[in-house]
Amino acid sequence: MGLATARQLASRGASVRLLERFEAHHTRGASHGSTRNLNNAYDEPAYLDLFDEATTLWRALESETRTELLGLHGLVTHGDESVVASAHDALVARGAAVSLLSADEAGARWPGMRFAGGALFSAEAGIVHAARALAALEMSAIRHGAIVERGEQVLRIEPSANDARVRVTSRGREGGIRELVADHVTVAAGAWTAPLLDGLIELPSLTVTEEHPAHFAPRSASIPWPSFNHLLPPELLASFAAPVYGMPSPGEGVKVGFHRVGETVDPDARTFRASDAQRATLRRYVTEWFPGLDADSPTEISCTYTSTDSGRFVLDTVGPITVGAGFSGHGFKFTPAIGRVLADAAMGHSTPPEFFRLAAHGAR
Repeated sequence: MGLATARQLASRGASVRLLERFEAHHTRGASHGSTRNLNNAYDEPAYLDLFDEATTLWRALESETRTELLGLHGLVTHGDESVVASAHDALVARGAAVSLLSADEAGARWPGMRFAGGALFSAEAGIVHAARALAALEMSAIRHGAIVERGEQVLRIEPSANDARVRVTSRGREGGIRELVADHVTVAAGAWTAPLLDGLIELPSLTVTEEHPAHFAPRSASIPWPSFNHLLPPELLASFAAPVYGMPSPGEGVKVGFHRVGETVDPDARTFRASDAQRATLRRYVTEWFPGLDADSPTEISCTYTSTDSGRFVLDTVGPITVGAGFSGHGFKFTPAIGRVLADAAMGHSTPPEFFRLAAHGAR
């Protein structure tokens, strides 16, 4: 989100410096890895507006950087029939390319998966090539004049008494401390957002968890795979505890994970390992619902989620500080649109959608 915001601001002629604590493609946050779901199975207009804008902006970034960023092999959503129907109706009203399939039709089309009940197929969805996307965003931001500095851990943000300027204190790789002064600061710090803004902005609760999806090997190279959401109905939630998402990841297998089931963690003190119980539950789920995958071949991933209680993002400005937070589990696909929203807010051009602002979360 920081790279997308820096790119937007720099392209408008602003003087932009991005401070990032870790190296490129690090594994300490939530955005590493080769793929993310390009998932449009929503019924809320605010998310669908962002999705449509993000798709357009991804395509523009593809053109600018000559890099393929999207794979539109489609998304299938099944499980809770009322949620599936609501998403279908919202997408049809917007003219999206969607269709409803019976369980038999879906099973014939994607024999590597099992289906219970109808399935919503979205043809204009699939994957974002995440690692490529991060590199493309950075390349574009720098091309437009942004300065990207890695190995810089921000320690403090201190607005002046009249909010006219903001002092940022950071520590570099060699331990040196420096101070920068800016007209405005945008914070998109993932799991480190709450401590960084403590005492500056009243944020909603941001819960940081360590999640452990895994890649599983297909049993046959000839099996077609969509991206997918399994919105578990109540009788399955009793066994598996959370909805399931995933996608094909070229060269790695098929990624399968439970949404937000991990332990609450300090992002600087993670285990980078799922519990034995979590591993066993994921393998049991794959055994039951993915006949086309080898359930005994998981390659585990560790990432952080930073989530609000509602799952909605936090996008807002307070004085000289703009914040973007709470994206985990479903934010990556919206990245270029979030960058535009945060840049508009930072420059005072417009406020973020009310659906995501602090007041909508009950914060003052």
